[in-house]
Amino acid sequence: MQTNGAEDGQEELEQEQELELELGCLAGAQNGEAGSSAVVAHANGLVSGTNGAGAAGNSDSESNGVSAAPSAALGPSGKPKRRFSQSDEDLIRLIGQHLHGLGLNQTVDLLMQESGCRLEHSAATKFRNHVMEGEWDKAESDLNELKALMHSPSAIVVSQNCIRMKFLLLQQKYLEYLEDGKVLEALQVLRGELTPLKYNTDRIHVLSGYLMCSHAEDLRAKAEWEGKGAVSRCRLLDKLQTYLPPSVMLPPRRLQTLLRQAVELQRDRCLYHNTALDGNLDSVSLLIDHVCSRKHFPCTTQQVLTEHCNEVWFCRFSNDGTKLATGSKDATVIIWQVDPDTHQLRVLRTLEGHAYGVSYLAWSPDDTYLVACGPDDCSELWVWNVQTGVLRTKMSQSHEDSLTSVAWNPDGRRFVTGGQRGQFYQCDLDGNLLDSWEGVRVQCLWCLNDGRTVLASDTHQRIRGYNFEDLTDRNIVQEDHPIMSFTVSKNGRLALLNVATQGVHLWDLQDRALVRKYQGVTQGFYTIHSCFGGLNEDFIASGSEDHKVYIWHKRSELPIAELSGHTRTVNCVSWNPVYPGFMASASDDGTVRIWGPSQDPQDYHIIYIELYI
Repeated sequence: MQTNGAEDGQEELEQEQELELELGCLAGAQNGEAGSSAVVAHANGLVSGTNGAGAAGNSDSESNGVSAAPSAALGPSGKPKRRFSQSDEDLIRLIGQHLHGLGLNQTVDLLMQESGCRLEHSAATKFRNHVMEGEWDKAESDLNELKALMHSPSAIVVSQNCIRMKFLLLQQKYLEYLEDGKVLEALQVLRGELTPLKYNTDRIHVLSGYLMCSHAEDLRAKAEWEGKGAVSRCRLLDKLQTYLPPSVMLPPRRLQTLLRQAVELQRDRCLYHNTALDGNLDSVSLLIDHVCSRKHFPCTTQQVLTEHCNEVWFCRFSNDGTKLATGSKDATVIIWQVDPDTHQLRVLRTLEGHAYGVSYLAWSPDDTYLVACGPDDCSELWVWNVQTGVLRTKMSQSHEDSLTSVAWNPDGRRFVTGGQRGQFYQCDLDGNLLDSWEGVRVQCLWCLNDGRTVLASDTHQRIRGYNFEDLTDRNIVQEDHPIMSFTVSKNGRLALLNVATQGVHLWDLQDRALVRKYQGVTQGFYTIHSCFGGLNEDFIASGSEDHKVYIWHKRSELPIAELSGHTRTVNCVSWNPVYPGFMASASDDGTVRIWGPSQDPQDYHIIYIELYI
């Protein structure tokens, strides 16, 4: 039977409206926009929801295929709470903490409401407020509630952490009483609350001494304390938070810490990073990765020094980076002055008279003196006053000596010297013999910072440690081939060896383990001196018999730069200890080359970040 057209149109319209309603309900449930809730309370970024019935919680909605949102899953404003992964929830909390630190509290509240997350546990918020307001009794009471939230396999650990937190609270309370002039109240805290804890009695003795402070400024100075107020209480919270799990209270400035670690990791992985950058995130861009270009690295010849008239066997920058000493087969030592602005070198003075040539140089710790040694057949050692150019002493124990290496004691009043004929001496500035070690054929020497231990490589392919105080020695490094020379890092932990026919090896002196073998360099039986260098001694440089200078990052076995320019064997490389972008190399071609970055040296300390497309 055919129906009326208007009635058919009305039925079709009703069917379309019902379909749209069902689709709308289904989409709303999927997008978390269906349902309503009861009132939601929040404070300081903390959100707690009350159970409420969803709008789709009737039988009609179920019959239409739209399931009702459970009341436990409802977030603020009655909307079903979105399901976030753990990492997403952590990130929301980190962003909330950072915004809270910027004072954007309303934004934090909105973020926590919409996400359904909470910045920290309500007990932690209450504890924080009581600490910042100086309500110490309430804060101490809060510890009982927080104790139940401190998770640890051992109840003893939880109890100890609570005692530590209580001690910190009472210490702040005690100091604030003292600053306010409430000596009796402070004394009561010290005797009646801090002492019964039986924790950190040494600190309690120190705290008791503050009772004698005559005024608040004296107290803050002796206690190294910021004084009563928001600053010291924030520092107190930072210490207290270390004992609480992050699910209860986030560690302070956690997002900044993670970003700083990410920046530091990028710098560590950057093979050419050699600029001094502080830890402030304001100095870098977080929008791009950290990249340093090779053109900001000492790979370009800045200057060629040609004043020597024969092979140059050695070069060494002074400890303060202002001078360079070079020794040559031409029997002279040239002291070069480094211009602090342009880093150009000029001759300061020439030291003459070394009949056998100069193959090794060592600056005293204060750069006042310079000791010069000769090759294998040289029995003389020269101690020069660099400032005056006057010879302090010329030492020779016998004509059969071979004084080819020297090292200064950290006190600057003694040095050790020896050679390959079995002599090993400790002397004072006037060349007087203080101690000797017979029968030790020394090829290279180094004094450690402890002032007692001397490292010496010998003809048995090893490095041994010698103690002149108790006359003991021990084996530290053992190689399979002759050690031609070695140098030690500033912290005394690492040793860099040039090993005959093998190249450059890095050893850990503490663990007595071979760390790395660097590739590329040509090392036969010539004595080549390598060095640590760059910012934090992150780089290693060595000369080579193939006329090149090789540079490695300390962590990488493959060279990151091969510098060409010399025409004969490069005998020695020295990296400037103050200006990390510059180094010198000495060669048998009679020249000394100064290497630096390709851009203007005055701009070297600018932070460079490049984006590679």
